[in-house]
Amino acid sequence: MMKGELNNTDLFDPRTTTTSVMEPEFSGAGARTATSSTDADFAFAFNDSNFSDRLLRIEITGDSPDSRPDSDACASIADWARHRKRRREDFKKESSVVELTDCPEEQILNDNQPDMDDEPCENQDEDAVAMVEESPSGDDGANSIDSDWGMDCSQVVRIKTLHISSPILAAKSPFFYKLFSNGMRESEQRHVTLRINASEEAALMELLNFMYSSTLKTTTAPGLLDVLMAADKFEVASCMRHCSRLLRNIPMTPESALLYLELPSSVLMAEAVQALTDAAKQYLAARYKDISKFIDEVMALPLAGIEAIVSSDDLQVASEDAVYDFVLKWSRTHYQKLEERREILVSRLARYIRFPYMTCRKLKKVLTCNDFDHEAASKLVLEALFFKAEAPHRQRVLAAEESATLNRRFVERAYKYRPVKVVEFDLPRQQCVVYLDLKREECANLFPSGRVYSQAFHLGGQGFFLSAHCNMDQQSSFHCFGLFLGMQEKGSVSFAVDYEFAARSKPTEEFLSKYKGNYTFTGGKAVGYRNLFAIPWTNFMADDSLYFINGVLHLRAELTIRQ
Repeated sequence: MMKGELNNTDLFDPRTTTTSVMEPEFSGAGARTATSSTDADFAFAFNDSNFSDRLLRIEITGDSPDSRPDSDACASIADWARHRKRRREDFKKESSVVELTDCPEEQILNDNQPDMDDEPCENQDEDAVAMVEESPSGDDGANSIDSDWGMDCSQVVRIKTLHISSPILAAKSPFFYKLFSNGMRESEQRHVTLRINASEEAALMELLNFMYSSTLKTTTAPGLLDVLMAADKFEVASCMRHCSRLLRNIPMTPESALLYLELPSSVLMAEAVQALTDAAKQYLAARYKDISKFIDEVMALPLAGIEAIVSSDDLQVASEDAVYDFVLKWSRTHYQKLEERREILVSRLARYIRFPYMTCRKLKKVLTCNDFDHEAASKLVLEALFFKAEAPHRQRVLAAEESATLNRRFVERAYKYRPVKVVEFDLPRQQCVVYLDLKREECANLFPSGRVYSQAFHLGGQGFFLSAHCNMDQQSSFHCFGLFLGMQEKGSVSFAVDYEFAARSKPTEEFLSKYKGNYTFTGGKAVGYRNLFAIPWTNFMADDSLYFINGVLHLRAELTIRQ
C-alpha cells in the first residue's frame, strides 16, 4: 500500500510552488517512483480502483444555452468573456454541493466557500467548518435539504462516477482535505457526491487529472480560464498557478488583459494569479502609454484598465495636469451620478494621480472641483504642497520610500514637460526663481538635436517656460548643451525681463552663475545661450563632469520684470 506524510501547513501554503504528495515505497508495473520533487506524478492512479479508496459521483445539471461558456465553441477570449459574464455572478452565489452517502442512511454535507468579498451568513462558522444536516433516507429528504440550503436544484441530466484517492486529493486541495479529515463520521464514508453545472464539467475533469498528474491537456485561453475558475472553487492553488503560467505564455490582447484583471477576487485567486494580473497591467500600460494616440479606445475601457494605465511610471503625458484632466473626463463619462463619481475618484483613482507634480494653478482648481469631496481634495492638495516645499534631497528620499509601495504619488513620471519648482516674489520687484532638474539619462537622450521643455510658470500674469537643447556650436562646430527661456502667450503683449541662468557645480555643489541677459519678450519668442557651460557635449556628459551631482543636473533661472 502507498504511504504518505501530509503536512497541513506545507500542503496549502500559497507561497509554495509545489505541493507535497505521497511518495510510493515501491516501483511496480505501471507505477512511477516519486522523485525528489514534491510534485510527484500519480496519473497512473487516476480513476483506478486498485489505487483508490472512494467513489466520486459527479451530478451534472443542465445549463441554459445562453449561459454555457463552452470552451471548445469559443473561438476567442472575447467569446469566452461574453459567455462567462453572466455565469460569473452566478458563480459567486453558488454553493458546492457535496454528498457523503452510505446506504440506507443518507448524509448531506454542504461546504460553503464564498468569495472573500461576499458577506458571510449569520450562522457561518468563521473557520469554514463543513456544515452537516441530518436527513431521512431517500431522495425526498435530500431534495428538501438542498432547497433549505439554497442549493442548485436544477435537474440532473448526467452522472459520472470516478474512483478517487482521498490522500492525493487532500494533498492538493484544502477543500478535499477538510472534507476527508473533519473528524466526523461522514469522513469515513466511501461515496462522495459533487453537483456541478454542465458548463463546469470539462474544467472539473481537467482539474481532477491535474491533481494526479500535474499536467493539463487544454491549451486554449478560454479552456485554461475555465480550469482556473474550477481550481479556485475547489481551492487547488498549484493548478491555479499552473494555469496562470500557461496564460502568460499566450499572446495578450486588450480583451484578455481586462479579463484577467476582472477575475474573482478571492484571496487564493489573488495570490495564485498575481503574476498574471501584473502582466496584464504591464501590457495595458505599455499599449496605452501614449493616451493621446488611443483616446477613444482608452475612454471606453473599464475601471480596471484605467487603473493599470494611470498607475504606470512610463505614461507618456505632457504633465501630471494632463493625467488629472483625463481621469476627470473618464470618470464623468462612466459615472454620471456625482455620488458614485466621488466615491470612485477618492477610493480608486486619486491614489494614482501624482498631485505633487501638478502645477500650483491646477492644484487650486482641484480645491474647487465639485467632483472631489472637499475634505479629500484639501488633504491631497496640502500633501502635494508640502512635498513641493521640501528640499530636493528630502523629495528624493520620499520618492524612494514610495517606489517600494503600490502608492507611488511621490514618484515622478517621464513627463513631456518637466516639472519645476518656483519661488515667486511681488516686492520689491516682480520676480521668480525657477529650479529645473534633469537626470543624466534625460540629457543623454537629447543628443544629437533633441530638446526638453519645462512646465509653464508664471510671472506678471504671463506664462514662461525653460527649454534645454543639444545644439551644434556655431563657432566650434561641436555639440553642446544649451538653455533657453521662452514666453508662451502669442499676440501683442511684450515683457522686458532680466534673466540669469545658473547651475550647481562640483566640488562646492553651489549654484554658479553661467549667463545673464535681458530681453523684451513677445509671444512665442525664446532667448538663451547655445553653449551654457562653454564645453563640448562629450565633456558635459563625461563620467567626471562637474555638473552632474548624483546623476542629476541642477539648473536655476531667475527672472525679474524690468521697471
